[in-house]
Amino acid sequence: MFAFIVNRILQAIPVMLTVALISFAMFAYVGDPVAIMLGQDFTEAQRAALVRDLGLDQPFWVQFAEFVANAVQGQFGLSYRLSRPVAELIAERAPATLELAFCAATLALLIGVPMGVYTGLYRNSWLSRFFLTFSLIGVSLPTFLIGILLILCFAVWLGWLPSFGRGDTVQLGWWSTGFLTWSGIKALILPSITLGLFQLTLIMRLVRAEMLEVLRTDYIKFARARGLPNRAVHFGHALKNTLVPVITIVGLQLGAIIAFAIVTETVFQWPGMGLLFIQSVGVADIPVMSAYLMLIALVFVTINLIVDLLYYAVDPRLRIGRGKGGH
Repeated sequence: MFAFIVNRILQAIPVMLTVALISFAMFAYVGDPVAIMLGQDFTEAQRAALVRDLGLDQPFWVQFAEFVANAVQGQFGLSYRLSRPVAELIAERAPATLELAFCAATLALLIGVPMGVYTGLYRNSWLSRFFLTFSLIGVSLPTFLIGILLILCFAVWLGWLPSFGRGDTVQLGWWSTGFLTWSGIKALILPSITLGLFQLTLIMRLVRAEMLEVLRTDYIKFARARGLPNRAVHFGHALKNTLVPVITIVGLQLGAIIAFAIVTETVFQWPGMGLLFIQSVGVADIPVMSAYLMLIALVFVTINLIVDLLYYAVDPRLRIGRGKGGH
């Protein structure tokens, strides 16, 4: 197990370096950060001094090497737009994005898996047909349209929920949370539904397809022939064997929720990392954009490692196979 983890970490290093190179190269020559930071009125001496301070007079590879060395230490330089450390900006915005992603993922799992199991077991019932129709709507509608419709219905027409912002938050050390205030919880509802609806319908349809396939296998027929009750067959045998592909999709979708919360955060003006990234794109804030892309790559690499480790807990065949292979 330890060797497997070390091997995966070593494989992640070139991935992170490639993402760092692409993100840095993509934004290194976009816009003029010096003009953005100095404004319209500045002298050539001021410009030259700022270029020297930012290290922009160095060759590309020198800048990139310094960027990677600082990134390993969690330092991504100063934001061109706000003149503040990028690590500080991300630390301020990360709690909002992570809480939103957690709520969206929890919503997708707690509703999507039971709906998928039900539609797999009772595929001809009217409720299953309703769930499938609902899933088509969730997959087809773009995220920004879902957010706008929810705002129109629950914020404008009914006035039940806020249409933007995070509500009141409580500071717990460096972490700010909206879970401890009523306005914070209300502010989470619409963005969480918007962000989690696509994942919910995807998980539901995946679980349904896997359940239908597993229920046709020989070992399920054998379990029924042994006289096992339906509950034991469905949940003790069938559902457990659907988890391997489900874990893969859920892991990747959790990374996607964090990475692509940009649209949801923009629609609801949610003060998270996605909104920070969009604001930085408009002014070519290279350090913020590069740091965001590297952070998202790290999230995906970490989630993939966790998913691989969960395989061992779910599917004993993987443990046996690696044991025979001498790993």
